[in-house]
Amino acid sequence: MNSPNPAIIRMEAVSKVFFTDEVETHALEGTHLEINQGEFVSIAGPSGCGKSTLLSILGLLDTPTDGQYWLSGNAVESLDRAERARVRNREIGFVFQSFNLIGDLTVFENVELPLTYRGMRAAERKQRVVAALERVGMAHRVKHLPSQLSGGQQQRVAVARALVGEPSILLADEPTGNLDSKNSEAVMELLHELHHKGATICMVTHDSRFARAAERTIHLFDGRVVSEDETGSAEVQ
Repeated sequence: MNSPNPAIIRMEAVSKVFFTDEVETHALEGTHLEINQGEFVSIAGPSGCGKSTLLSILGLLDTPTDGQYWLSGNAVESLDRAERARVRNREIGFVFQSFNLIGDLTVFENVELPLTYRGMRAAERKQRVVAALERVGMAHRVKHLPSQLSGGQQQRVAVARALVGEPSILLADEPTGNLDSKNSEAVMELLHELHHKGATICMVTHDSRFARAAERTIHLFDGRVVSEDETGSAEVQ
């Protein structure tokens, strides 16, 4: 079933309940959400309010207990496991707070990995990896291991890995959470640059300053969307 709306992301009444030792934890309750192509949206709220759960469902890393989710007009609930994996690999780019780089792979190999899973030819992989690293200013570090990089540099490599497959949407979960203020601002400037070039970005953050840097901020509290702000994509100061 196709979505009635051309939004790249659309959720209707999405809920997520975790069951542990006979205890029900309602991480999300009746969430409605739309994100249009080319938007930069931040998801804000206190710890434990459901931000990361929401991002995991958006990225097909988890499934809702109830409700409907359309991605690029397609009903996610209709996808089998193999189709979900293919969509994650081709349509979604992930940037995590902890970088999630593989320690014994070089910068080049880390960025190349999503393309390897696609079975892409080596020549095309190399071209894409170099281009992605050039976009984030890390092309001069292709042979380095993650341990030889600063936190800010590792996050730039993580952004390159997220971008190399040319995804429809970039999901960033606290991308500045492990960085100092200088590197945080550099990563945010990079996200702004990608957005200005047409990327669709959905970013979870607990930092109100960076939340305001998006075009629109969705506020979560106790698993519910409580408000939305149009922020006008203010630049980070």
